Amino acid sequence: MAKQVSNRINPKKLILSKWTSLSPKQHEKHFLVIRTGTNENGTIVSCTLEAVLTRAEFTIPWQELKDTFRWRPGWDSVEKQ
Repeated sequence: MAKQVSNRINPKKLILSKWTSLSPKQHEKHFLVIRTGTNENGTIVSCTLEAVLTRAEFTIPWQELKDTFRWRPGWDSVEKQ
């Protein structure tokens, strides 16, 4: 079994970062982080992604972007594996 390596992310630098989904749905695979959400202590806990193609938005815990089986930093061309 392959060891999963996580994407290295600085949560303070998430705004306007680009991400590629490795399991695109409805042809949405390229995303831009447009907002972050914080808790009462000011710690970043979530990020809002906007699909480049459809401009649909959804919010996830920012740590999900560390999952290399689901996300890749940048706007890569993703081949089905």
